[in-house]
Amino acid sequence: MNAQRFFPLAVLLLLLLCVANLVFGAVPLSLAQVWQGLFAGSEQHFTVFEYRLPRIFLAILVGAGLALSGALVQGVIRNPLASPDVLGVSHGAGLAAVFYMTFFSQASTRWLPEVALVGGLLAALVLWWLCGKRSSAIKLAITGVALAAFWASCIDFLMLTKPLEINNALLWLTGSLWGRGWSQLHALLPWFVLVPLALGLSKYLNLLDLGDDSATSLGVSPQVLRLCALAIAVALTAACVSICGPIGFLGLVAPHLTRKLVGGRHQPLLPATMLTGACLLLAADLAARTLDPPIELPAGILTAIIGAPYFLWLLMRMK
Repeated sequence: MNAQRFFPLAVLLLLLLCVANLVFGAVPLSLAQVWQGLFAGSEQHFTVFEYRLPRIFLAILVGAGLALSGALVQGVIRNPLASPDVLGVSHGAGLAAVFYMTFFSQASTRWLPEVALVGGLLAALVLWWLCGKRSSAIKLAITGVALAAFWASCIDFLMLTKPLEINNALLWLTGSLWGRGWSQLHALLPWFVLVPLALGLSKYLNLLDLGDDSATSLGVSPQVLRLCALAIAVALTAACVSICGPIGFLGLVAPHLTRKLVGGRHQPLLPATMLTGACLLLAADLAARTLDPPIELPAGILTAIIGAPYFLWLLMRMK
């Protein structure tokens, strides 16, 4: 499938998923009820406008942001198995959030996104401090995996030593859009000013595929380009994780799947990956709300159910 066919089909699928998320749920609604619910004073206003609509916008933004971050990381490290999780950013944000919920259990959860964001950014700074600005792609990947394992072990330690305060932490760590609304959407939106910057790097990321020596001979500094792309990926990942928790495997599956459909050139790949990530998270959240109502499953569990077998399939193909 070429890019000219992909984009109309992806946009159509995105719109259909948006409508499905408005209609289906613990309380199914008709299209007429959905339309009435958009206006204040109607019986379904809270369900449609205050509950389902902000979740749709959040799923689109978080899915697109994590998918774009994954595409940037894969482009920089030149490895289709790379993802934001490789850098340890998600685990760093998770550690900060669990620490806050464990030792400040009486504090307001209003500050949880900010705390998780600081944790993700600090994890990225530790990675940068250990590797240096002139580090190779393989050194970044190996160091990131080691740091991610360390942050994850710290999370396990906190949850084992403070078993009475882990309920909120467990729910957040599974990755969920439950309980999110317009305030979280407003907090996330400013970070998406980074998206045009990421798209502007697309033609230079193509040069990295030729190797560092070739990129340098064509007038591009691989170290500077790698630092800029990773900084954008880290910031977007930390912002998305701070709002919804870690959504497993989305940053891995969406870029790789999109690359199979539109090719490896980053000009069409990056925006196409954002559409794919948005569609995947919308579909996961829809399934999470409709599989066993009124019980709601975390969307991160469903993305992991899809992503883990896909990751194993990639490993077997790459041998």
